[in-house]
Amino acid sequence: MCGICAFYDPQLENKDQVIEQMMDTIVHRGPSSAGKFTNDEVALGFRRLSIIDLRGGSQPIFNEDKSRAVIFNGEIYNFKPLREELINSGHTFTTKTDTEVLLHGYEEWGMDGLLKRIRGMFAFLIWDDNDQTLYGARDFFGIKPMYYTNNDGRLLVGSELKSFLAFPYFKKELNVEAVKPYLMNQYNDLNETFFKGVYKFPAGHWFAYKNGKFDIHKYWDAEYVQNSLSFEQTLDKINEDLKETVELYHNADVKVGSFLSEGVDSSFVTSLLNPDDVFSISFDDATYDEASKAKALADIKGWTFYSDKVKAEEAMHDFPEMQYHMDEPDANPSIIPLWYLCKLARKHVTVALSGEGADELFAGYVNYGMHTHNNIIKVFTSGLKKIPKNLRFKLAKGIKKLPNFPGKVHIYTNLASPDEYYVGQSVIYDINYPTIFSAKDANDILQPKYQNKLTVNSNYQADFAKVKNLDSVKQMQYIDLHHFMLNDIEQKADKISMAHSLELRVPYLDKKIAELANSIPTKYLVNKYDTKYALRKAAERVLPEEWAKRPKLGFPTPIKQWLQDPKFYKQVRLLFAEDFVNNIFNQDKILAMLDKNFSGDGSDRRKIWTIYTFLVWYKLFFVDYENTVKKYNHVQPEVASLLASGKLV
Repeated sequence: MCGICAFYDPQLENKDQVIEQMMDTIVHRGPSSAGKFTNDEVALGFRRLSIIDLRGGSQPIFNEDKSRAVIFNGEIYNFKPLREELINSGHTFTTKTDTEVLLHGYEEWGMDGLLKRIRGMFAFLIWDDNDQTLYGARDFFGIKPMYYTNNDGRLLVGSELKSFLAFPYFKKELNVEAVKPYLMNQYNDLNETFFKGVYKFPAGHWFAYKNGKFDIHKYWDAEYVQNSLSFEQTLDKINEDLKETVELYHNADVKVGSFLSEGVDSSFVTSLLNPDDVFSISFDDATYDEASKAKALADIKGWTFYSDKVKAEEAMHDFPEMQYHMDEPDANPSIIPLWYLCKLARKHVTVALSGEGADELFAGYVNYGMHTHNNIIKVFTSGLKKIPKNLRFKLAKGIKKLPNFPGKVHIYTNLASPDEYYVGQSVIYDINYPTIFSAKDANDILQPKYQNKLTVNSNYQADFAKVKNLDSVKQMQYIDLHHFMLNDIEQKADKISMAHSLELRVPYLDKKIAELANSIPTKYLVNKYDTKYALRKAAERVLPEEWAKRPKLGFPTPIKQWLQDPKFYKQVRLLFAEDFVNNIFNQDKILAMLDKNFSGDGSDRRKIWTIYTFLVWYKLFFVDYENTVKKYNHVQPEVASLLASGKLV
């Protein structure tokens, strides 16, 4: 796991100095070592966190005649058989790393052929001096970040946006269009980032850049072709493929641990891995405690269990540093426990496995149609779903207009076309409950410059069109995979873990697992018994039944209590009241919302936390960036101590 940055600019003379400045901004991603390559056209920069071939894996890595160079962030889990194949084809390897497989694989098979063969998470760049072209690719799901900006014959590419800010000709400008969608989602769901003119390179794509021409090619996307396996065969296949994948993901020349919550996703993966060390986190508020149940499983399995408690004061103090590392504002409260979980794990291991991706691939969200626990309503709804599609959609529209009644949400969402109502994870169970901010409410608190006509659902329509012939559940899975998973879950997993120089591996987000999950009939995934049903039943073969059946919690964080604590309310209010805030928000309205939430029932907490997160981020990057860099551009203390002791190569 590492960090990369690069630029193409034939006019820039001091390339060595500039690429080093860019590399310095991402030192946390690779405290082990650094490397660079420059010529008249390009500069490639690399920061390394040593995982495989600890002594010999420094980058950039070159081919035999030094005409091609590669820098790489991620892991290629099946690199060993590919390496043997390439050696048999005549390629000479100088290292034992997975990185070199990418370089020789590109030479042997081209970009398309290489990307069809590899399994892993990756963002990599190859400079080919033979055709004066820069090539790059991002992994299937977008686990590893890659950003780019392409202006006036100058290309910048990198793992983190902050590296662009060190480039002398980069113009830092807020993307006004991103503010409202962020308020509705709690993360930026646009292709363009919060920095104007800078884009997220799409997952499952590769590019070729030559003489100012930037060509993007798609090489993979989720496909849903139903298999013919029986339910028991499906459970066998889940166990077989997941076991093989976890074993593959265990490959490292350093110690590998696992995150462990009380839920089925991490418990299943950890049981298959059977590591020495597992890690869990809880809060000083006893209401939010996953660690006790995680410890109970660790005791049963014989794992060494490490846990810590998040203190409210510590979390509110450290929150700006978290947003600095995120590059863009992300108001998902689970960032906070993840920060301390990574901090804890990094004291003991360099690599940890995590359970991200199971909900999107195996249909774990209640928003996929599990909005009631009443069996009568479930059975009744199942009967209605058998009527012809056009009549079903017409009935759904009629039900939506009715007054609220028990089971209304469940019936409506199971009958309607999801492209009409689905807003992902930004709504709480009730179709009449507003999103974090509805489109109207977001416009109402923004200054005119930031208002627009965008809605959450409208941003999904292009992707809904790609899967319109699939059943409703698989349509929603596809949307979440390309929005919530891509732009929120994976971003925080990468950025927060790498802030602590920890490599996080996600076995559910493996191409092989995805292709299996996407072929499973929906009736095995979501039914009257549960969400994520097939995965839960498969997990029972290695887990106690209690763990396999546990409902999803998703790192609950006590922001309601914090925002109603006088000390933290005052902290948030001071920020809301700063002069710069009125340039973006209607300051009177957001202060009134904050005051009402503090003295009331706390029901506006998601809205307030989303505003607060944005203002924290904006102040870091646009009001006082010079001090931000001085304060936060460093490796974490636990990593620094490992470096000093020689335990981190």
